[in-house]
Amino acid sequence: MAEKGIIVRGIRGLIARVLAESEHEDGHGVPLLGALIAGIGTIALGIGAANDTGWLSVTGGIVAFVGTVAMLVLSHLTIDYDIYRRIETLEGKNK
Repeated sequence: MAEKGIIVRGIRGLIARVLAESEHEDGHGVPLLGALIAGIGTIALGIGAANDTGWLSVTGGIVAFVGTVAMLVLSHLTIDYDIYRRIETLEGKNK
């Protein structure tokens, strides 16, 4: 039972750290959430394939896909939009 508490505290600490890192100006912490989701899906896919468990393989593949798309979208929203906004301000298009 003590191990479950350690795992839960570890996961909560990881989530808190990722959210704290996402507050920095560079904005690279937020896309990390998508990468973590994709990593979990990839691990589930591998476990499902190794154990010949079809539902786990399919679910893992879907989660990996969703995580990858989320990472790309979050990267675009948090990094690219800010860069384009700054460029437009420097060029005088956004007053």
